[in-house]
Amino acid sequence: MGRVTKKQWWAGAVLGAAVVVVAGLVWFKPWALWVDETVNEALPSAATPTGPRTVPTSPSSSGAAAPSAMPAGPTTVAQGSFISHEHTTTGTVKIVRLADGTHTLRLEGLDTSNGPDLRVWLSDAPVKEGKAGWGVFDDGKYVNLAKLKGNKGDQNYQLPADLDLSAYTSVSIWCDRFDVSFGAAEIVPT
Repeated sequence: MGRVTKKQWWAGAVLGAAVVVVAGLVWFKPWALWVDETVNEALPSAATPTGPRTVPTSPSSSGAAAPSAMPAGPTTVAQGSFISHEHTTTGTVKIVRLADGTHTLRLEGLDTSNGPDLRVWLSDAPVKEGKAGWGVFDDGKYVNLAKLKGNKGDQNYQLPADLDLSAYTSVSIWCDRFDVSFGAAEIVPT
């Protein structure tokens, strides 16, 4: 086997460095910090169940119970405001019960940095200020609802029908790539 020349050694070193740089760019996606994705979804409307529901009332002249429709609009059952963790994050979060009884997690006025592999998580972890709160959301029980649709705006995430809402006290914008919270909100029943 022949001896490696200086020129071959430098070519190999440059090629190796290029591979490392490209791999780093793919992994970290630094351009995402300067690219905003804005989402402006309206609150979903759920079809009201068909047919009237009978609700007991005081006896009327006919003596029959009066029919009553299900609530016409959505009802906020819990809410909170975001605090910043790894990145400045503002906005509000609501859990909304729709007229058909399903629940949606709604982010309103969200404003955070973009990043690689951002998720919306429900968690049982307490929301802590500063660095103490950056990594707590994967320590206990959590539900990964979906990829974050956009780092700015209003967006909705349907909650699983069998989800016990009382078991989760917080929402995190979670960077799954680096296991860190960009921002979080404590959700309090209304």
